[in-house]
Amino acid sequence: MTKYILFDTETTGNQDEDRIIQVGAMVVGAKGAVEVYDELCSSDVAIKTEAMEVHNITPELLEGKAPFSSTKFYKDIQSLNSENNYLIAHNISFDLGMLKKEGFENRMKLIDTLRCSKHLYPDSNYHRLQYFRYSLDLYQDEQREADKHGITIKAHDAIGDVLVMKLLLSKLVAKVKEQYRGVNPMLKLEELTNTPVFMKSFKFGKYKGEQIEDIARSDAGYIRWMLKSLDLDEDLKYTLERVLENA
Repeated sequence: MTKYILFDTETTGNQDEDRIIQVGAMVVGAKGAVEVYDELCSSDVAIKTEAMEVHNITPELLEGKAPFSSTKFYKDIQSLNSENNYLIAHNISFDLGMLKKEGFENRMKLIDTLRCSKHLYPDSNYHRLQYFRYSLDLYQDEQREADKHGITIKAHDAIGDVLVMKLLLSKLVAKVKEQYRGVNPMLKLEELTNTPVFMKSFKFGKYKGEQIEDIARSDAGYIRWMLKSLDLDEDLKYTLERVLENA
């Protein structure tokens, strides 16, 4: 029976040396049965102040905690790690990268709710999880969902983000059913996860809101500067490279 592992990590920071200090997950199985994971874990890497500002996890909260490799979640995903199951996260490349640092080599099918939302909600101003929490009215259902699974909602907390992601995933499945009739929605989401997004407009910078193809024609130098100087996400990089080729 296929299982769907929705997960999110909080970390000591976002650099190469950083590690997981909290994991939240919901494993959805047969007939909608859900197992919840909400675990803090220790790390040899100090938590960066910028990271504490975001997730509010301080060193004191991790005293006496086991390392990530000893968490129940880590042990359980080892047994779930097969191509029959799905591993799901919002911006999965970051969280999967964190798992790889802990020695996890994924064999599951992947769904990135961030990339899928870019495909299915191309006109959304932003595709951040917390933006969708409000723009799609997910917050109206999250307390009922939290009560069902015994989850306490906290700001920027791993399990809280997973809860919102589960609600977003339901919206994405509905979108797939609407746009791709007769197609298995989870297989389609897996396909979309592996398909780069051609973005229409800039979400930041001096040309925020402008059409990217227009700027490629009027200021190609800016596009080249972005590609050379900025750490861009995969979809924006893909888009900028394509528009330069066609400019």
